[in-house]
Amino acid sequence: MSMASPIDPAKPKLLTPAMLRELSLRSDRQGAARSLSHYAAIAVTGTLIWLVTSRYGVVWALPLMLAQGVFVAFLFMAVHETAHKTAFDSRWLNILVGHVSSFIIGLPYEYYCLFHWEHHRHTQDPEKDPELIVGPKPRSDTQLAIAYSGLQQVAGRLWLLLRHALTGKVTVPWVPKGRRATIVREARCYVAGYALLLIGSLVLRSPILLWVWVLPLLSGQLILRPYLYAEHTGCETTRSAFENTRTTMTTKLVHWLAWNMPYHVEHHAYPSVPFHALPKLNRIVDGEIVYRGRGYLAVTRETWAWFRARRMRSEA
Repeated sequence: MSMASPIDPAKPKLLTPAMLRELSLRSDRQGAARSLSHYAAIAVTGTLIWLVTSRYGVVWALPLMLAQGVFVAFLFMAVHETAHKTAFDSRWLNILVGHVSSFIIGLPYEYYCLFHWEHHRHTQDPEKDPELIVGPKPRSDTQLAIAYSGLQQVAGRLWLLLRHALTGKVTVPWVPKGRRATIVREARCYVAGYALLLIGSLVLRSPILLWVWVLPLLSGQLILRPYLYAEHTGCETTRSAFENTRTTMTTKLVHWLAWNMPYHVEHHAYPSVPFHALPKLNRIVDGEIVYRGRGYLAVTRETWAWFRARRMRSEA
């Protein structure tokens, strides 16, 4: 499903149709370079973890596991870009890389496409945006800290995956009736794949997948989840992407890791524009952006304070 730009009545008239067409050109070369470099980082770090744990033990590999966690968790960005079908020009490459990345992070691809399309259609609408429907509603700082760890979100989506696979029923409102059978088949394929990997690990008596994949995926949520909260938390509830979304200024490394999605206002305003053209788009529309974060540490402090303030208001 390719996601066209939703109607945005407040969108500035900054791009001509010809400019948007040029910016929206997709590239197999750009997609391959970004996805291969991301997977290469995972492969190299995973190999180092295996070598270090084999020779010196797990404790000495912990720093590598933390780095691996960031690389693995941020495969979410590959899932996101391929869900838009903008990572590659070839549709089959988007689907292939999307499914592989989704399997690794435990977020079924077809299900996420539907979830994310609904998010774009109803961004910041508390009644319809699925990110807000399933988002954190902490009643204490402890619950807020758990939400920022990302573990609650991972557990929730894995439980939903298992429920779809075992019951054959899909009840979430963002999955239309005609797509429910697809979501069930997908869930069963993912669960079968995980079961085979678990059985293989037990038969071989090898903990390698635990060290290079499972534990890093969980630890990486500590970085990914605050990053994701920065995208919309504390922004307006209007329909304009220039008001309901935040772009965050950050380093080149983070832009590489997140597939340029720190340019998030730009992405929501013009979702047909692929990741590699977002820096150019930013130079055109930057002056219209309302919420511009100055680094992720600063924005995380802001989003944490916003969640706490909302809780205090609800308790008053």
